[in-house]
Amino acid sequence: MQLEFLYSKIHRATVTDANLNYVGSITIDKALLEAANMKEWQKVEILDINNGERFQTYIIAGEANSGCICLNGAAARKVQKGDKVIIVTYAQMDEIEAQNHKPTVIIVDENNKIK
Repeated sequence: MQLEFLYSKIHRATVTDANLNYVGSITIDKALLEAANMKEWQKVEILDINNGERFQTYIIAGEANSGCICLNGAAARKVQKGDKVIIVTYAQMDEIEAQNHKPTVIIVDENNKIK
């Protein structure tokens, strides 16, 4: 049996932009992606702390060390610049894999720099 577990999380990132006129996705600072063990094109769930929205999209890598957290396309309607969000990925594991699993959790400051 496969169970779904938290794989990685960027906690309390600040939305730096919301671009309605883009095809879709979330652009995330490449340095944050690497630290959080996330990959470009990977599916993510976005949890907006300010308004309670929860939705899924996929990742596009942004410029490293830019602090960029930009929601694009339809997802731009779900957030506002300055909102705090939690960005999470999940992984499917069997019970044996799950016993030793520890998710990667990255906590960032108001400028999206790792604390």
